[in-house]
This record gives sequence, structure tokens and C-alpha cells, in this order.
Amino acid sequence: MNLMDQSLGQLARQIPGATRVFEAHRVDFCCAGNRTLRTAAAAAGLDAEAVAAELQALQARGAQVDEPDLRQFSDEALAELVLSRYHAVHREQLPELIRLASRVEQVHGDREGCPHGLAEHLNTMAQELESHMRKEEMVLFPLIGRGQGARAGMPIGVMRAEHDEHGAALQRLYELTNDITLPRGACTTWHALYAGLKAFRDDLVTHIHIENNILFERFAPAAVH
Repeated sequence: MNLMDQSLGQLARQIPGATRVFEAHRVDFCCAGNRTLRTAAAAAGLDAEAVAAELQALQARGAQVDEPDLRQFSDEALAELVLSRYHAVHREQLPELIRLASRVEQVHGDREGCPHGLAEHLNTMAQELESHMRKEEMVLFPLIGRGQGARAGMPIGVMRAEHDEHGAALQRLYELTNDITLPRGACTTWHALYAGLKAFRDDLVTHIHIENNILFERFAPAAVH
């Protein structure tokens, strides 16, 4: 199949390094991974053929990336990876980010570029993400662990919908921080905040990608459009 007519999720699964290409072009491959490359590129005003050429180049040289092939992980191993690498880490990241954001807003509130409302937004994200993770931990992942993933269509649908909400929250985070871009002369705390935001963003995007495009696809494939 032509790469442009495959879904972003398929491409992210099959081509090592594809996620980096999508990130570079700001193409949402996690929450909107069921869109074809052609559709996603058109929506973003990108040249789909140029992006496909980058992906083909990765395939041609057998991209050397230090990433495990998650397609080879068992269902239980993928769930455990999400729990240990992402759920646990998000619970450490967000309280510190909220603290740093509050400090920056308090001290530099009169400066141009100050991310007013960021601490409140991060607090809301933390609450919503905690609720989401608990549903996975208490309902979805135990189903998968018992070998009943085929019966998990409804909770997977709920998780995918909440992933869309997390994606919208990330867009709002970008708006508040000028795409997580530091203003000239930003203090050390501000630097620490934005470095932490970038790490959190990268982790959340990968977390959603693993679930939407790999784990959930095994039990409830999303319709490609």
C-alpha cells in the first residue's frame, strides 16, 4: 500500500524512527493516529509526498534507532511498560511542574511571555490524567491481564476519547507557553519549567501512541480515514 494511504498509527508501528519524522512536522500520530498520511498532511498544510519520501528513506536504510520493537511485546508486557514508564513518571512530573509554573507566574507575572494560567491548566491536566490512569489500572489492564482483551472494546473506546482530550490539553499548553519557547532572559526556574514541560509532552505523546496505535489496535482496531 502507498505510504500516503496508510494510517499514521500503522506507519509509526512499522517504520522505526517514523515518530520522530511526525514530531518534526508537528503531525499528531498518537491521538489522531487513525488518519492516513494523506489526510493528516492535507489538514496540516504539508506536502504528503515529501513526508512519505522521508519515511521511505528511513525504510531504505533500515533506520538505526535505539528503540525496542514494541510490536513484539506481549499484551501484559506492554501494559506493564505503560504502568512503570509512563503512569509512574507522570505522577512524579506534574506536581513539580505545577510548583514551578506557580513560581514563575508569581515572580514574573509582569513580564511579557509569562505563561499566565499555566499552573491552573497543569493542575487540571493532572486531575484528568490521574482519573484516566486509574481507569486503566482498575478496569482495562486487569481485563487484558486476564486474557479478556477481546471484551474490552467499550473501555478502549472511553480511553481513546480521553486521549483526544489529553491531546487538546497539550494544544492549550502550547498556546500558553508559545510552543514551550523561553523568552529572552528567562530565569533558571523558567528554564527548569520548560525543560520539564518538554519531557512531559514527549512522555505523554509516546504513552498515548503505545496505547492507541499498538496495544488497543490488538483488540479494537480504529477505523482509518
